[in-house]
Amino acid sequence: MARPRATGGGDSDGATLLTRDFLTLTAAELAYFTAFGLTVPIVPLFARGPLGAGPAGVGLAVGVFSATALVLRPLAGRLSDRRGRRPLLVGGGALYAVVTAAHLLAGELWVLVGLRVLLGVAEALFFVAATAALTDLAPPKRLGEALSYNSLALYLGISAGPALGELLLAVGGFRLAWLGGAFLAVVAVMVVLRLPETASPQRDTTDLPLIHRAVLAPGFAFCAGLAAAAGFLTFAALHAREVGLSSSGAVLAVYGLVVVGCRVAFAPLADRYPALWSGAAALACTAAGLAVMAAVRSPAGLVAGTAVLAVGVAFLTPAFVRAIMSSVEPRLRGGAAGTFSMFVDLGLGGGPLLLGLVADAAGIPATFAVGGAAAGSAALATALLARLRGAREATAA
Repeated sequence: MARPRATGGGDSDGATLLTRDFLTLTAAELAYFTAFGLTVPIVPLFARGPLGAGPAGVGLAVGVFSATALVLRPLAGRLSDRRGRRPLLVGGGALYAVVTAAHLLAGELWVLVGLRVLLGVAEALFFVAATAALTDLAPPKRLGEALSYNSLALYLGISAGPALGELLLAVGGFRLAWLGGAFLAVVAVMVVLRLPETASPQRDTTDLPLIHRAVLAPGFAFCAGLAAAAGFLTFAALHAREVGLSSSGAVLAVYGLVVVGCRVAFAPLADRYPALWSGAAALACTAAGLAVMAAVRSPAGLVAGTAVLAVGVAFLTPAFVRAIMSSVEPRLRGGAAGTFSMFVDLGLGGGPLLLGLVADAAGIPATFAVGGAAAGSAALATALLARLRGAREATAA
């Protein structure tokens, strides 16, 4: 018997946010993203150690995952609109569990690379379907608040996962680490099985776009801000030592506490202002924080800039996801999520790469300055886009 479609979600007029289905989805994401974060430090160590790979081999093993996910996200989005969210959540989580466990059999680099390709497939399926399902479940007027709370699962997962991976590696070696990641993915699947389908599968799929053009402009702006923040995270440890700190622990603690604190404390404010204007403000904070770090080369400047940057990062994702997902028809949410999530990969992967070239040529403060300039330019572009859309909507009204 088919499971009933979730009620009280994005297509209903109900205002209840913290429903059982919303909490179930968030719990599943927490387990999945912890499994994802667990592999972040383990894969390079495994490739370099037991497999004897050089720097190029390590880079290939790490990077092929994101490349595969990037390419497949639009296809996953269309599939989630065509078949529903639940099959992709279950299938993506199950594939992640099986492939992670299969790392026990990896004895050569090419096997590891192949497994990482399959993990990229799993990531595309799970992440895109989860984003679309969240939009289905959230009341329309509380979408930003829903994103603020739900995004904590991803943030906490990829923050706690690496530490858990290191712990499992120290206790039981790579075998225990792979089994731990597989177990968490299984937990995610078991939780998802309690979630009913949140969308009606489409019978007519001839007009489901692979790439949503309406997502491109805000997507590029979001990518600029995310790339700037990723550049900061990449070089924070090195810069902390350059300005006289013994480590980056305190700086990264400030960053994490501010992001989590703002998303929890100010979540109800996420829907009070127009989404694009909120996105422009978040980008402006991101730019300002990086500008402070570049200009004030001291521990105080780094900590202060980090705090300002973290405020911008806290509101960046909820603002832009709300701007995009609230402007598309419910039947197209999967495709929109697939297109948008491509910019997540581009920002997190391309930002450190491009800003690394700047750091190599001109130093880390210049990297922060360039990242801040990119975020500031994106803020201006987003404000212009918000003004144009506002004028267009006023004319239509």
